[in-house]
Amino acid sequence: MSENKEVKKILGNAFLEIASAIETGNFASKVKIGITTLGSEHGIDNIVKGAEKAALTADYEIVLIGPKVDTNLETIEVNSEDEAHKKMEDLLDSNYLSACVTMHYSFPIGVSTVGRVITPSYGKDMFIATTTGTSATNRSEAMFKNTLYGIIAAKSMGIKNPSVGILNVDNARIVERALKELSNNGYNINFGESKRADGGLIMRGNDLLMASVDVMVTDTLTGNILMKMFSSYSTGGSYEALGYGYGPGIGFDYKRNILILSRASGEPVVAGALSYAASLSKGNLVENTKKEYEDAKKAGLEEIIKGFSKENKSKDEKEIVMPAKEVVTGSVSGIDIMDLDDACKALWAKGIYAESGMGCTGPIVMVGEKNVEKALSVLANAGYLAKNSSPC
Repeated sequence: MSENKEVKKILGNAFLEIASAIETGNFASKVKIGITTLGSEHGIDNIVKGAEKAALTADYEIVLIGPKVDTNLETIEVNSEDEAHKKMEDLLDSNYLSACVTMHYSFPIGVSTVGRVITPSYGKDMFIATTTGTSATNRSEAMFKNTLYGIIAAKSMGIKNPSVGILNVDNARIVERALKELSNNGYNINFGESKRADGGLIMRGNDLLMASVDVMVTDTLTGNILMKMFSSYSTGGSYEALGYGYGPGIGFDYKRNILILSRASGEPVVAGALSYAASLSKGNLVENTKKEYEDAKKAGLEEIIKGFSKENKSKDEKEIVMPAKEVVTGSVSGIDIMDLDDACKALWAKGIYAESGMGCTGPIVMVGEKNVEKALSVLANAGYLAKNSSPC
């Protein structure tokens, strides 16, 4: 009897697909998107209901991976999270699934996830690059790669030329220099502008709320916190009710389309994550990753990455003597706070007196008015500023 019931279910689904194809004129096979159901703080039922919510309007098929439940959705039975992850990987590698959403999954170093949130100011979507995983063990290199991963995710979602901004966190200026070098070498980056009066590529907290750019670049830990804030600020924190989850794991050599949910994600976010996964699959995430990587390599990606290593930076080991003190009313911005002291010493070595300080938009190097242009040139050549930078 159970076999007859299963056959009837399969035939019923087949007839529904045929009817839908006739109605819409779309006879292409639907992509299958998986989701593992074990591990949620809100229970298996929360995941299943979120999947069923997504299925109501989905133009893709949803496959549950977990214990048997009462649902019309296809279910592949497993009884542990480890077993679910192994089954998920097998189904992705065999192309039975185009993408899969899961919780508490470990990516290799070099892979991190690009989240997608709904911002409160205008209700706009914004990509947070990145939110889990580790793009690189060097912070600046990781944020540099995060930018490319964010661009890849946005383009896979149909945004042809996504705007990019860097959140004002440690190492932001170092990353800005590297990205401008990559851009100057021929890799197209649509640099965004802060909506604050003083503008610029470095984004403030206000820009987060307003979605001033399509892709907001930050370190992964900060990105993780932002995801939790954006998704649960209206619920008190224990239930993530808004957005699309922590997103796909992206890496230059990574071939699987696996998206992450928090264990605190509620039904709306489960549904959003499945929709995000399906759109990325249709948008050819893996192929886009390969293309963007090749384009970036042509623009000197590998050499720029090598430059993040302290071991590759030549340093003059001679003691540098500070020039005679003078009045410093000119200033140069765009230098990372971690590099301020070294930037001053680079100017001292050229006979330019300089002091470090903090301006309204961040760290600055202060020099005499007559030395501003020369200081810009010295600091750019030493790698502390992007080429063609302007004073404050």
